[in-house]
Amino acid sequence: MLLIYGNEEAFTSVGAETLAEIIRETDALNQELSESGELIGAYGVADEVNTKMVRVTDGTPVITDGPYAEAKEFLGSFSIIDCDSLERALEIAARAPSARYWGVEVRPLMDEADVAP
Repeated sequence: MLLIYGNEEAFTSVGAETLAEIIRETDALNQELSESGELIGAYGVADEVNTKMVRVTDGTPVITDGPYAEAKEFLGSFSIIDCDSLERALEIAARAPSARYWGVEVRPLMDEADVAP
């Protein structure tokens, strides 16, 4: 999974024209990865002010407004890729336009089969 973090200041600091170019380049990379079968999905997430936190206390759900944690940066988008190796995932992350501005975190996804009892 490729994760893009940022904040409003970071995103606006590049200017509207550069941001539009980042989006165009990202779309082109996503198209290429889709055609190769490596892209499972790419998603932006809503602004952190739209976050809701659900905690169950004594069997009762308690819903509070987010964000979950105080942080300077927040998750802005993520892509799920299916590739042959960590090296390939790092290569893809290095090609992501966001890597030139904010960085791209690469994190393996796990499922129940990956977790030892």
